[in-house]
Amino acid sequence: MKNKCLILIIDDDIAVCTSLKLLFGRAGFETCTASGPESAISLLREQTPDLIVLDMNFSIDTTGKQGLELLGEIRNEFSTVPVILLTGWGTMELAVAGMKAGASDFLTKPWDNIQLLSAVNTILDLRKPAPTEIILNKSFSRIVGKDAGLLQILQVADRVSRTDASVLILGESGTGKELLAEAIHFASVRAKAPFVKVNLGGISASLFESEMFGHKRGAFTGAVDERQGRFERADTGTIFLDEIGDLDSGSQVKLLRVLQEKTFEKLGSSQPKKANVRVICATNQNLKERVAEGLFREDLFYRINLITLSLPSLRDRPGDIPLLVDFYLKNLKEIYQLPQLKITSAARNWLQEQRFPGNIRQLKNLVERTVLVATRDQLDREDFVRQYDDELRGTDTIVLPRVGEITLEEMEKQMILKALEFHRHNINRTSRALGITRSALYRRLTKYNIPYDSQD
Repeated sequence: MKNKCLILIIDDDIAVCTSLKLLFGRAGFETCTASGPESAISLLREQTPDLIVLDMNFSIDTTGKQGLELLGEIRNEFSTVPVILLTGWGTMELAVAGMKAGASDFLTKPWDNIQLLSAVNTILDLRKPAPTEIILNKSFSRIVGKDAGLLQILQVADRVSRTDASVLILGESGTGKELLAEAIHFASVRAKAPFVKVNLGGISASLFESEMFGHKRGAFTGAVDERQGRFERADTGTIFLDEIGDLDSGSQVKLLRVLQEKTFEKLGSSQPKKANVRVICATNQNLKERVAEGLFREDLFYRINLITLSLPSLRDRPGDIPLLVDFYLKNLKEIYQLPQLKITSAARNWLQEQRFPGNIRQLKNLVERTVLVATRDQLDREDFVRQYDDELRGTDTIVLPRVGEITLEEMEKQMILKALEFHRHNINRTSRALGITRSALYRRLTKYNIPYDSQD
């Protein structure tokens, strides 16, 4: 960063203005100040800053109404200038109102200097013009494809990786959300620190705090040893919160508090610990719809999606299917020691015509399964068709008991037991096979008194 950016500080407290000027000055930024709406608008019309730090109150009123009104004026007349809101009377309702009105971030007084500078640097870095030539960090090399839409997403992800911005990755199951999260981490300055993956759909509400924040010995019945939580394990690195759309309402509140305050407490301890982590979330659900339905907190939604990356389905980039197939075959040659392994053009063309509702994961499994059962090194169209048809028959052929022989609940229980046995009690694979989330599977396991490993 060239560190000659101009920051406008709008606050009626002289002490606050002085402190911020010193902080930003030491970081290499130029600053100017305004004590209220009128002087701020006047300054903005004379010189457009690169970023604004805006207080929410300019009188004894502490509702934040004055700040929101000024934010509206700034957005109308100076729409390209990013704004960070700053207030001593912070509420999440005010934060949501500010983010809806166009603010880039929201911090409360007294602010944390490192957190504030990180927010400023992140926002300014993201405003830099994108290079015309796409040159990605080598960490993105495992994401195969030349589709224009995918490359555009990767270009944004590459730029975002150099910041501490929170990222929300959207996409259908099997589109590679975890792979993208890993690439962002290993392309960042945190690359040498831990990358901790958490499947939130697999953590029950009762275990959420212990799993995420850890616990002290004796914190609850059964806590015979002290345990390190996921946030502590991810210290100075990245925490990847997968299936965040499945998080229950109580756990959403606890997670929001950590993301907002950047601190957490172990169960059984009153000593706060710093949460120095970069947060990347992912879901295959429509979070905006879940917010509208009251199933996902709006304030948490705005906290996690400073940058949103939507991965396309495989059917939306069919031109990448041959590239993916060749990539998988190259790896399988080495894994199974099949140096002569080849694929015919007819097979490659047929694969490109399929829609693959399971996306990249389904394609990868089909290629590997075909390689394993094939009797020759050259794979033809019929080899893939046979395995694909077997897969469809396995999902479409359903033999139901006669009416009255079994209840619906008993049939559900038997199907769960059968799936658990088939997948060797792997909760993640079992839930996918049943077409439900991990949290939904856990609820049914509890309902039917089916034993399971809570650490899975």
